[in-house]
Formats: sequence, structure tokens, C-alpha cells
Amino acid sequence: MFQREFALRLVARPGTALWSRLSANVQLYAKVDNIINVNRNDFRPPPQVESSVIRLVPIDPPPPVKFEEFDGLNRIIFSRPNKTIRGNFQAKGVMKMLDQNRRTWLSMQEMAVDDENESINDVLDKILDEGSWTESRAAKMDIDEILK
Repeated sequence: MFQREFALRLVARPGTALWSRLSANVQLYAKVDNIINVNRNDFRPPPQVESSVIRLVPIDPPPPVKFEEFDGLNRIIFSRPNKTIRGNFQAKGVMKMLDQNRRTWLSMQEMAVDDENESINDVLDKILDEGSWTESRAAKMDIDEILK
């Protein structure tokens, strides 16, 4: 049993106002259903909030995705869910973080880290174009589209 507002976010579907990073993260690993709404007057003393009972059924087998990577992606694309994915990635802070992560990865692979390598902007453009994410918006994308 959860507070109704939280439960509605858990069961939200893509394209609805409540679809969020929480919804996507939970629904990646579980099937979520709203079982029953519980009125505040069903409790003594009555709480200040309405409640809902939800069912979480784990997806078996779980998808072969690292949660940290999926959540990191969702953190970026759901930062402004109605903005295009390209627009979310082109924010200055995101580009700086991606460039720093790429440089760290290159050095860990013992590859040269120099400015002659393909820029993070070029890499990002190629990935977004290949995944047909250029004009997509997180608010409308389902789990399968996010995983592409």
C-alpha cells in the first residue's frame, strides 16, 4: 500500500502526465498494476492522504541491462521530459559530463586522449541518429524505445 500520488507514478504509462523516471525504472524490472484505491476514511484516525494497493510482479528473467546505466540515461532524458532527447543531451552540464566520462573511458582502455579524436558532440549525433532519437521526447517513449 502506497500513498496514491506515488502509486499513480509507479503505474503511469508513456504519454501520460505522470510518466516519469520512476515509472520507467520500476517498469523495466516489474509489471505494475493498481489493485484498489483505499479511502482515507477507511482508517482510524483518518490520514491526510489517500492510498492505493498496487501489485509488483518481477519480470523473469530481468532484462540484460545494468540498472546504473539505464538510470543514468533516464536521469538525463527525464530532466526535461517534454524537450527532445537531443536537446536534453546538448545541455552544457550534460555535454561536459559526457566528455569527461569519455576521456576517462579512453584512458582506462589505454587509448590516447587527445583533441584529434572524434568529439563527444559528433559521437552523440551519430548515436542519436542511429537510434532515431533525434526528435523523440522522453514523455512519449516506452521502455522498449528507451532501451534501443
